[in-house]
Amino acid sequence: MNFNSQTKVKEIALASPGATRIFEEAGVDYCCGGNKSLHDACAHADVSSEEILSRLRACGEQVGPADASWISAPLGELTRHIREVHHRYVREAIARVPALAAKVEAKHGKNHPEVAHIEQLFLVLGQEMIMHMQKEEQILFPYIEALERSVKGFGTVEPPFFQSVKNPIHAMMKEHDSAGDLVKQIRQASSGFKHPADACPSYQALYRDLLEFEADLHQHVHLENNILFPRAVEMEAAAG
Repeated sequence: MNFNSQTKVKEIALASPGATRIFEEAGVDYCCGGNKSLHDACAHADVSSEEILSRLRACGEQVGPADASWISAPLGELTRHIREVHHRYVREAIARVPALAAKVEAKHGKNHPEVAHIEQLFLVLGQEMIMHMQKEEQILFPYIEALERSVKGFGTVEPPFFQSVKNPIHAMMKEHDSAGDLVKQIRQASSGFKHPADACPSYQALYRDLLEFEADLHQHVHLENNILFPRAVEMEAAAG
């Protein structure tokens, strides 16, 4: 695929090997902001779209699209991957990171009041993500999986109470935006996850964990917003 500054970021993320890594390094939003053009996404991240295009072209020498397996894999496999990889990671992080943040705040809070702010932001993020994942696992994902089985001739699917899959998807995408905004606030409060000179090992570990959480969330949302959700909408429309 030939990219230019007007190509949607999500299209590049789906088609180009290594694109998500390039976007992560440059701070370009390819998940919640996937419908933006590369030009607009780069402008928002304060980076040059030409520089990103140059890196993408160099990366394009690799073979095969980055998310080829999920673009064509059964949706049930994708929902299982999201649950087993990303939802599990989020739950583990939510159980671990707040305790680490509290430890760092107790030791460094006097000189670094931003740690308490980061701790509170992550607690809110964790609460939102727990509720979000429960709705996906209990309502949205089971419907998508049942719809796929029905399309393949294995049983029927009852009309959902939410009328169309577009409705819960719209709600999930709004919640993705909220989670993405909280992560951005954490990044800003932590100066881009750059620990201060007097940071102890726990302080450094906290910022590494937060950076890892951000990267996982971006990939998590990318798989849903840019692959799972559009494919589910198309499948429901085809099923009539």
